[in-house]
Amino acid sequence: MKNSAILLVSCPDRKGVVAKISDFIFRHNGNILFADEHGDAESNLFLLRVEFDPADFDIPLEDFGKHFAPIAQEFQMMYRLAHSNFRPRMVIMVSRYDHCLVDLLYRHRSGELNCDIPLIISNHPDNQPIADFYRVPYVTVPVPKDGKQAAEQKILGLLAEHKPDFIVLARYMQILSNEFIAQYPERIINIHHSFLPAFIGAKPYHQAFVRGVKLIGATSHYVTEVLDDGPIIEQDVVRISHRDTVETLIEKGRDLEKVVLSRAVRWHIENRVLLYGNKTVVFD
Repeated sequence: MKNSAILLVSCPDRKGVVAKISDFIFRHNGNILFADEHGDAESNLFLLRVEFDPADFDIPLEDFGKHFAPIAQEFQMMYRLAHSNFRPRMVIMVSRYDHCLVDLLYRHRSGELNCDIPLIISNHPDNQPIADFYRVPYVTVPVPKDGKQAAEQKILGLLAEHKPDFIVLARYMQILSNEFIAQYPERIINIHHSFLPAFIGAKPYHQAFVRGVKLIGATSHYVTEVLDDGPIIEQDVVRISHRDTVETLIEKGRDLEKVVLSRAVRWHIENRVLLYGNKTVVFD
């Protein structure tokens, strides 16, 4: 993979932002490879993703902030600089359903997901053989009704040991506490088996069947303290008909879930997602 630097910026929308950033990269002998931007008129916010080749950049990337600070201050920017060859550490949490887990592990092995997977955590032992096949450590932490807090503390201990950059809930069927979520803000990605905001909570396909919908969907989002209400990264839908049963809805939904989750994970890894408010901009 070609090593590139990725600059992600959000700031008040005003003239000259793109010109100033482009000129800065040019003056320091960087070569812009890709650039994408979005202006949100309602919030007067400007969001930008610039990917550039740092091969001849005359500033060490670790010193980028010192040189870029005057521009950031002038335009009231929030920004971060990422590296395309950096492999973040992704811990997967899963319960019994294996379709999302298998898809992520396959895509990781095939090289589609440029990350490391140091650990899989589950509240059931069912998926141990899958983890063994892909040679990823697997730890079972049961979550009894009267011992959820203790189980969560054990999981937090495992995470502290393995130091993930982000966590993926690949159909992990437990609600995380606010204290847990607060330790990994904007770093927990969930797949919800519904086209949010419709049919939140448990058994959305059953709810969709009762309602008689003609489309079902899946949603991948960042986890916040409000259940199934975090910033949405990706969604997709499939058409259904009166001939479908709850079982066929679930079957079709599983195909959607794994694709939607893998897209969201890939875009997060590739630093294509910028958050603002309870929304995201995903630069393709």
